[in-house]
Amino acid sequence: MRILLVTDAWEPQVNGVVRTLSRTVDECRAMGHEVEVIHPGLGFKTIPLPTYPDIKLALGARDDLEARFRAFEPEAIHISTEGTLGHVARRICLSWKLPFTTSYHTQFPEYVHARFPFIPLAAGYAFMRRFHNAGNGIMVATETMRQGLVKRGFNNLVPWSRGVDTDQFRPDLRGIDGGVYKDLPKPVFAYVGRVAVEKNIEAFLKLDLPGSKVVVGPGPQLEELKRKYRNVHFTGGKSGEELARHFADADVFVFPSFTDTFGLVILEAMACGTPVAAFIAPGPRDIIPGSKAGVVSNDLKQACLQALELSREDARAFAEQNSWRACTEQFVANLKPQPRPERKRFWKRLRRLRRNKG
Repeated sequence: MRILLVTDAWEPQVNGVVRTLSRTVDECRAMGHEVEVIHPGLGFKTIPLPTYPDIKLALGARDDLEARFRAFEPEAIHISTEGTLGHVARRICLSWKLPFTTSYHTQFPEYVHARFPFIPLAAGYAFMRRFHNAGNGIMVATETMRQGLVKRGFNNLVPWSRGVDTDQFRPDLRGIDGGVYKDLPKPVFAYVGRVAVEKNIEAFLKLDLPGSKVVVGPGPQLEELKRKYRNVHFTGGKSGEELARHFADADVFVFPSFTDTFGLVILEAMACGTPVAAFIAPGPRDIIPGSKAGVVSNDLKQACLQALELSREDARAFAEQNSWRACTEQFVANLKPQPRPERKRFWKRLRRLRRNKG
């Protein structure tokens, strides 16, 4: 198929949404699909997203998007994010009566409420419900998330799980040259991800744990937490093999978030053989129980200490069951392509109208 993907989150941003989308696009192309990605880096005028300056919002993009739609003539359209590009693409699809799917990557209402407590959750969910229910299917990563969204009035929810690159994230990176934490007291409890208020990192940093606590990643809350927790080792952002080594050399990966819809870093830690400790929250509660690769509990300290006793071999074995190819096959199966006769007539008519206007 010719698949059009519209996203406000794309490289060089570094987060779970971008990793999921870029890997899905790679796998789609490897499967023989033609994929066009519309993202903020295509020359649009942009402004930084408030509180997230590394995320750019495209402005005045309607004419450009319409031209890209016409040039590509997609068979299936997926709108991945609820930003400015996502809203323009949604309006085009509704105006032109084109079927499209969306995906629910982040708990946007909770993120907004964490930064701006005066904005109620109900307002955020009304915004999200209006955006997503206009499409022909909403892809969600976990059953917990699906159930929660159903209760809030979302329709046409379908599963789209996540994968992990077991070649990049692997156990044999552990301990190279003494390991990246060789100078820190053991055991090492590490958080890897964006350093932002909605990630609930302080719930981890406040714990009385043996050994060392490490935070790996950039983000708007980094400098604040550095000043507040002098006994914690902050590494800043890492990528590639260096990132994988920070997973592999940890003794436990700690995931304190309540707002993530999946938590791709959970699988990346497991692929490196590192067991995971997390709260009972969407994402961890769907991935970890029964995996032998981690512990979920309302008591995060207890989960951390219990995770120390788990087998690193079991963690790796569980991660190996989650491939990006299987994830992408599920994504493609969820798409809603326009029926072929209607599609041919539609784009032919649009080309004719464009020539007449010219």
